[in-house]
Amino acid sequence: MAAPKKKDETAPDEKPLAKPVTENPVLDIAPEDRYFNRELSWLFFNTRVLEEASNSDVPLLERLRFLSISASNLDEFYMVRVAGLRTQELAGITDQSFDGLRPEQQLLKIRKRVKKVVKAQENTWNKLRKLLFKEGIQVKSTDELNQGEAKALLDIYEANIFPLLSPLAIDPAHPFPFISNLGFGMVLSLERSDSPDPLYAIIPIPHHIPRFIHVKYDKKKKIDVYVSIEEALKLTAIDLFPDFKIRGTGLFRITRDSDIAVDEEAEDLVQHFEFLLKKRRRGRVIRLEMNPDIPEDLRDVLIDGFECWHEDILDSTSFLGMANLSNLITRYRPHLLFEPFQARFPERIRDYDGDCFAAIAAKDILVHHPYEEFDVVIQFLEQAALDPDVVAIKQTLYRTSDDSPIVKALIEAAERGKTVTALVELKARFDEESNLRWARDLERSGAHVVYGFVDYKTHAKVSLVIRREETGLKTYTHLGTGNYHAQNAKIYTDLALFTVDETLGRDVGRLFNYVTSYSRPKNLEKLVIAPDGLRDKLEALIDVEINNVKEGKVGAIWAKMNALVDTQIIDKLYEASQAGVQIDLVVRGICCLRPGIPGFSENIRVKSIVGRFLEHSRIACFGNGAALPNPKAKVYMSSADWMPRNLNRRVETLVPIESPTVHRQVMRQIMLANLNDDVNSWDLQSNGKYIRTIRAEGQRPFSAHRYFMENPSLSGRGKALSYYAPKELAPRNRKAKNKTGKQ
Repeated sequence: MAAPKKKDETAPDEKPLAKPVTENPVLDIAPEDRYFNRELSWLFFNTRVLEEASNSDVPLLERLRFLSISASNLDEFYMVRVAGLRTQELAGITDQSFDGLRPEQQLLKIRKRVKKVVKAQENTWNKLRKLLFKEGIQVKSTDELNQGEAKALLDIYEANIFPLLSPLAIDPAHPFPFISNLGFGMVLSLERSDSPDPLYAIIPIPHHIPRFIHVKYDKKKKIDVYVSIEEALKLTAIDLFPDFKIRGTGLFRITRDSDIAVDEEAEDLVQHFEFLLKKRRRGRVIRLEMNPDIPEDLRDVLIDGFECWHEDILDSTSFLGMANLSNLITRYRPHLLFEPFQARFPERIRDYDGDCFAAIAAKDILVHHPYEEFDVVIQFLEQAALDPDVVAIKQTLYRTSDDSPIVKALIEAAERGKTVTALVELKARFDEESNLRWARDLERSGAHVVYGFVDYKTHAKVSLVIRREETGLKTYTHLGTGNYHAQNAKIYTDLALFTVDETLGRDVGRLFNYVTSYSRPKNLEKLVIAPDGLRDKLEALIDVEINNVKEGKVGAIWAKMNALVDTQIIDKLYEASQAGVQIDLVVRGICCLRPGIPGFSENIRVKSIVGRFLEHSRIACFGNGAALPNPKAKVYMSSADWMPRNLNRRVETLVPIESPTVHRQVMRQIMLANLNDDVNSWDLQSNGKYIRTIRAEGQRPFSAHRYFMENPSLSGRGKALSYYAPKELAPRNRKAKNKTGKQ
């Protein structure tokens, strides 16, 4: 069974909640009691990720992966969110967050919470290391090596590591060196025979040196022995300073501010981003990590050298950079990994001998990644590139892989003389450099490349293929909730709709005209976009459910997203709850809505799913006068989370699902599976705690991820439906719990 939850592990606060006393309780409850803090909510999400590393139902190396992911997540949190708050604090900004906290107050709460998270990561690693040792994956200190292992370590070090190291002295002639973001290394104090004063030095460890040195493999006993690079340096550092005596050593790791502030007045956006990317590499240090027993003088050297006197200084863990633990994960021990999973290819396309256009023309197809192959998206564009009847392709690119088959297909199409328009979003965080590179390659091939808006990100995921057929020009449209990234599509759950709906095709064409020429669409027929209309549409749909209840009908809302932050939408959901609308939300990460407050949000239930796959699809279902699921419900898929940035400052899509088969698939397969899940799920309590979902007595465990791996989706089955119908679901009862998590 899953590991039991530790008391108070994820509770943001325990204070009593204010109760409404007026007819408008939304306005009567103070902001700090109405919303959870955005940053703390993210940290609680990352704690749920970390909890999977202690889940005994998860294979051992996958548990190690969850620990690594939690550490990598925390790195990015510091690079962007903490850096942004620190910038506000330094600038003297005292504006409060929507839950009533000033920047310095948020930073204090973050530091307090992060210390708990880091300590939990340390404890988790110590436990996993022992379990790995029993499985033959032995991470040893140099003191634990036998004679043969020590010799092997020294041989590997001399041949493959020593030539790459550059010891750097620190004195007036050698200023403190630049260390790149997430840089890691050793600091030393050295004793000289001709001087009583110590010499300080740093040994930076290059990023391309493996964090763990594989010193031994015993095939017969199935034992692998590893030594971390920092352990190796403890043994060999003296070789880099043969004329000195080492007085003390310490380990360090830094995190730099990596946020980018775009100048809206920049004349050349590409050149501006190239400048900003160079500037990012030298962002100020906002977190300094050190080992707990580092000597005081070396601690001072690092703090002064990195000029981080007032930044976060962490010295509570003996293993720095746990994101690197993923380097220990090996495919040669399959029994310690999730069982292999082979994604399906939609049978409907096979029914048409692999002709994507013929299959889509026959009926809309909804592809559910990663359970169905991303190759269908690639094949769609590759077929478009080679098809002589295709005259134009329009494509948004927000994130894509380094060796992108999508971009290669677009280049092939442009070189064959087709009109190719690619909207490359430069503001895709941490993908800016690869997007710039792809943009140049596309331009060289003859494609039209645009970069969207200076003040908006284009986050919509859209492809439009225009084909000349006997009846005239026909549009084939792909609308997705995820990025055009082949590797992410193997672990992110996303939806991809393929359709020949003429109205949607016209709307998508207008969307492209908007981002390429600032021609704001005023006559969209089905598609809803942000920043123009998406927020209003969501609020109007919620209002319909409120009015349904007032008219004596059922009011019901199901929604799935990655984050719920927008206070205007949250307040509208509170209003719906007070009216009697039944609301079920699946929010993977940040959730600032406080559910389950009597008389206020008691009709709202929020759960988070954290498991083998990363929940990423966005779905919204509205009962339209009846309980969900029902065939007349209003169903949508979207590229947007319910956050201010998505609704106000990004180009996003909200796509109505009208095909009966796809409509049924989204509600009776995807949403019901998510709502029924009691294996990977956590229920959010009114006080901020997340409690693992408790299944009803006698009820068999149900995993949404397992269900989707075993059951094909409705719209992709084609003729196979006649002999293998996918298992459909009915709602399951979930036991209600009070705020302490007790039934």
